[in-house]
Amino acid sequence: MKVWIDQDLCTGDGLCEEIAPDVFTLLDDGLAYVKEGDKVFSDPGGAEGLASFPDNQLEAVIESAEECPGECIYIEPPE
Repeated sequence: MKVWIDQDLCTGDGLCEEIAPDVFTLLDDGLAYVKEGDKVFSDPGGAEGLASFPDNQLEAVIESAEECPGECIYIEPPE
């Protein structure tokens, strides 16, 4: 599975990072981004910042998307 965040909708609450810290991170700009290991998808971010995440994180990623006040987390099926 893959996930991305629409930074235009992100409110910077950090709930995603709290729920799934292995998949999401907040940067100095106050917005959340997805990451794969140590690589943060912040350039360009958005739909171009599509990151894979391990199956064992699926529940946490879904919870993050459901709890997100900005409704900006998008989960994509594998290609």
